[in-house]
Amino acid sequence: MSLPKAVGRFFRKYATFSGRASRSEFWWWTLVTAVVSTVLTGGGFLLAAALASTRTVQTDYGTYEVQNPAPPIAFVFLIAGLLWALATLVPSLALGWRRLHDANLSGALWIIALFVGIVGIVFGVLPSNPDGARFDRPGDR
Repeated sequence: MSLPKAVGRFFRKYATFSGRASRSEFWWWTLVTAVVSTVLTGGGFLLAAALASTRTVQTDYGTYEVQNPAPPIAFVFLIAGLLWALATLVPSLALGWRRLHDANLSGALWIIALFVGIVGIVFGVLPSNPDGARFDRPGDR
C-alpha cells in the first residue's frame, strides 16, 4: 500500500474497529504521525526555548530570569500539536486495533500498547495471518 492510500484509508476508517489493517498501512501512518507530531510540538518547544534563552538576564543573586516570555508563534505550534494529537487519537487506536485483527489477535490487546510502548512496535511487525479474516464483517470478505 502506498503512502497516500494508507493516509486516505486511515481517515476513511476514522473510528472503525472492525476489519483488518495491513502492516504497510500501519507503518505508513506511524511515519506520518511521527513527522507531523515532531514538527508541531518539537518546533514549538525549540522555538520557545531558543527565543526565551536569548532574552535572559542574570539577577543580583546569580540566577537567570527570562525578560520576555516565549513568542505567541511557539504556543501556536504547541496548540496545533495538541489538536493534532486529539484529532488522531481515536483513529490511531482503531488502526492499531485493526492491525491486531490482521495478525489474528484480539484488538483489545492494543490497550497494552498504550501503556507499554515497545508492545506497539512488536504488534506492528507481526505478520498477517489469514485466520484474521474472522474479524472482517461478512460483506468485507
